[in-house]
Amino acid sequence: MQDDALITRARAWLAEDPDPETREELAKLIESEAHEELAARFSGTLQFGTAGLRGELGAGPMRMNRSVVIRAAAGLAAYLRAQGKAGGLVVIGYDARYKSADFARDTAAVMTGAGLRAALLPRPLPTPVLAFAIRHLGAVAGVEVTASHNPPRDNGYKVYLGWGSPRTESGGGTQIVPPADADIAAEIDAVAALADVPRPSEGWETLGEEVLEAYLARTDAVLAQGSPRTARTVYTPMHGVGKETLLAAFARAGFPEPVVVPEQAEPDPDFPTVAFPNPEEPGAMDLSFATARAAEPDLIIANDPDADRCAVAVHDSSAGDWRMLRGDEVGALLAAHLVKRGVTGTFAESIVSSSLLARIASGAGLAYEETLTGFKWIARVDGLRYGYEEALGYCVDPEGVRDKDGITAALLVAELASELKEQGRTLLDLLDDLAVEHGVHATDQLSVRVEDLSLIADAMRRLREQPPVSLAGLPVTLAEDLTQGTSSLPPTDGLRYTLDGARVIVRPSGTEPKLKCYLEAVVPVAPSDALPAARAKAAELLAALKRDLAAAAGI
Repeated sequence: MQDDALITRARAWLAEDPDPETREELAKLIESEAHEELAARFSGTLQFGTAGLRGELGAGPMRMNRSVVIRAAAGLAAYLRAQGKAGGLVVIGYDARYKSADFARDTAAVMTGAGLRAALLPRPLPTPVLAFAIRHLGAVAGVEVTASHNPPRDNGYKVYLGWGSPRTESGGGTQIVPPADADIAAEIDAVAALADVPRPSEGWETLGEEVLEAYLARTDAVLAQGSPRTARTVYTPMHGVGKETLLAAFARAGFPEPVVVPEQAEPDPDFPTVAFPNPEEPGAMDLSFATARAAEPDLIIANDPDADRCAVAVHDSSAGDWRMLRGDEVGALLAAHLVKRGVTGTFAESIVSSSLLARIASGAGLAYEETLTGFKWIARVDGLRYGYEEALGYCVDPEGVRDKDGITAALLVAELASELKEQGRTLLDLLDDLAVEHGVHATDQLSVRVEDLSLIADAMRRLREQPPVSLAGLPVTLAEDLTQGTSSLPPTDGLRYTLDGARVIVRPSGTEPKLKCYLEAVVPVAPSDALPAARAKAAELLAALKRDLAAAAGI
């Protein structure tokens, strides 16, 4: 874009920006003729997709700001009207990040101005409460303003629809999937001047505590009546919005009150104690471990900032310290717990999660389904009883919340830990049992964060043009380009390599500037005393897979 055209476009954006903070920010950039920075902000438009919107806060169409959100809300409202939902209810939730409350209020105003009914959650609350409220209130749609576990300067805009498969009397309540994302994006693109978007200053409802009470009453349903509730927990909300809701849920269920990590107890949009507010990131759980060494609990539970994910850590006596369980390990533990309780229905997971779930489901005579990455797909599985994804997401009460829910998952983990505690056993003992029964299913991830997104495209192109014929000394028996789809999966940007005793999936992240490579090694276990050797062999295989894949992708 030429400098004159760039300045002209920036001034036009400035003229209709309703936010004094971003107006001041943009005015300074124009005045100082910061062409490089302006070009980055005006090089296109933040794209609306199945993850909604997510990006860095700031002025301009390539940043998250009130102008972008108002246009997104107007596009969503137009889509809902086109679907025959005029006059329907839209529920809006938000987290405690910078601008979240502003974006939520703007959305309520736009929905009201478009003739829909809008209802705001009473304050910053976990994303699962919003997903629950859609079904509970029979809403036609829901919006959650959150960037989940992204860096502090990010925010996002997640959209749910209240209809579609699977359909119940209270609606779907699942995140959007194609073609809804493209249809909404087209309506957003059709929005002309912001002045043409009606935004009344009142007319929407702010919900009371009854919606949270209804959610909390529902959380009890995930636990077995009369089950042990003795597990002692250290808990961190990681500077997010989960604390009050989780503590209330644990109190209602009769668990001992968790010891909250004091440095991370209250919402703080700066997330001052972590580099990234994601329990999976190195160092994020250090304060939890320090608290646990003093409190000596039975387990550690962590939520991400919007509390839809649940991380679990346990004391490993062989190492003499605490360690995080991988999402796949927790996914298998919860599945085994539900199987023991005699649940019926379909177990589901995404393609990047461990194949151990399929083994557990098959052994219990339960239906199993594999989906594309993301709970927007898992939640749509017909007859779903339990779904999980390796990125710490678990759906344990699909009739209540058709999405991942870090609160109810935490309750179920605590129940399982309590039952094992009464037997003098731990979560690690149960993991050993599963490995002996089904084989060691070891997983790891090669994740590369980039500043330049073209590096991700280059890596994917290199793998497509020169696909590996072997990895870790194992021949690739099947190489699939998932952009073509499969007999059971719709198209997606990804590659899958099947090997004898291993599996590799490569895909760009949908929410972060990352290339993600998911690795799994499966090693049978003969007698139980061979378990350490099988685990060592699996670890060696994962290391070799990671090394060879990095070389093949040029990363």
